Amino acid sequence: MDPNNDKSLHTLLQSIKGLEVIGAQDVTVDRLILDSRNVSSGSMFIALRGTQTDGHKYIETAVNAGASAILCEELPTELNPKVTYIKAQDSAEAMGLIAANFYDNPSHKLTLVGVTGTNGKTSVATFLFQLFRRLGYRCGLLSTVQNQVEDEVIPSTHTTPDSITLNQLLATMLKKGCSHVFMEVSSHSVVQHRITGLQFAGGIFTNITHDHLDFHKTFDNYIKAKKGFFDNLPKKAFALINVDDRRGSVMVQNTQARIETYSLQTLATFKGKIISDTLAGMHMDINMHEVWFRVIGRFNAYNLLSVYGAAVLLGENPETVLTELSALKSPPGRFEQFHSTSHIVGIVDYAHTPDALENVLETITHLRSGNEKVITVVGCGGNRDAAKRPKMAEIACKYSNRVILTSDNPRFEEPMDILDEMRKGVPPLDFKKTSVIEDRKDAIFKAYEEANPDDIILIAGKGHETYQDIKGVKHHFDDKEVLGLAFISIPKG
Repeated sequence: MDPNNDKSLHTLLQSIKGLEVIGAQDVTVDRLILDSRNVSSGSMFIALRGTQTDGHKYIETAVNAGASAILCEELPTELNPKVTYIKAQDSAEAMGLIAANFYDNPSHKLTLVGVTGTNGKTSVATFLFQLFRRLGYRCGLLSTVQNQVEDEVIPSTHTTPDSITLNQLLATMLKKGCSHVFMEVSSHSVVQHRITGLQFAGGIFTNITHDHLDFHKTFDNYIKAKKGFFDNLPKKAFALINVDDRRGSVMVQNTQARIETYSLQTLATFKGKIISDTLAGMHMDINMHEVWFRVIGRFNAYNLLSVYGAAVLLGENPETVLTELSALKSPPGRFEQFHSTSHIVGIVDYAHTPDALENVLETITHLRSGNEKVITVVGCGGNRDAAKRPKMAEIACKYSNRVILTSDNPRFEEPMDILDEMRKGVPPLDFKKTSVIEDRKDAIFKAYEEANPDDIILIAGKGHETYQDIKGVKHHFDDKEVLGLAFISIPKG
């Protein structure tokens, strides 16, 4: 946080309704802090009610450490006369607005586009980032894979950072000359007010399928969370939706933004058609322009359509956009291809939902030219939506000649417990072609051992990740790296 970014309390609280201020009004705040251990003189400590702990427990610690202001939902029984207390109905919502004010509302000075949906968020945001850089703009990216300011990469820990970090990143991007920023907007971030206080120039809806029910509890709540992003878009923004998803129109029922559409199946503002799709690339017609792309798969056709549409809605020349889009490659871990010297194709993909896995496997099915086997290595993460586990195994069996169920990020669950739940989805007729190998490296090596020339190995679930999360510790593990070791270690022919 910028140590010179001191703000008066009056500046921080301007235009925020429903706050009760107890104490001196002429306070200056030099830092916004969520962790009481980082509080120092002049800080505002923000007490959030989180899933793991309640920040209200640490108000006294923050006061003793020198906090000049406290933002909370519930006042402590004893108030320190030297501290100003700000009581809000929702600390997270107020924090978003305060953070935006603290950093001088950087989103108001940037062209900020948000991408939401179950699948495709990373690809669409990354494609937009790459495209607009090719069009000559200085750009920022906020994604699951990484946050990026031009060529500078900032590691990413959440799909959407907390509102303080988010505004700090946007302020940094603005300071470094960025004009456009493209970001993933997760359902969590909407519900937890991480994007509250941001001004978006546009929002993109990709699709919505079964995911994150561990957090949202019901699919209806999950839909409402995604919809909440569009509900809050300003009138001058655009809302670009995939109308081939039956919930696309639901997303924009209450939006003030200008509604635009994209589709492969029906009339839309931005209409596409796949002419051919091979491992070498995809030939498409987009709004009566034929273009060849380096990325492949029907799911990527949707991604490209949304990127094209957003760029045109932001005022770019359609033909120039298509020319530059045709040169783009897939983001890391998104249908990333590797070829062994023995002509075995390895594909690493982040697919970690039933719909995403089915999209990838359907694409592979369409790309097969003969009798190539498809060998799928897949697992499911621990401490996440358990209902999708048998569905993932069922889908893998439906499209694969051979399935190896393995560990993903077990987190605080036992890997075999997760795999037992996945195994429940294996149809009886597919028992023989399915095996369980808990160790992910062994599973990948086994897949390559069994592969013949021209066979296709899909390693799904982790994609760009370079770790396995086990009992709270992140151990180095990279699917691409392990696949490369298999290519070298196991002789073929």
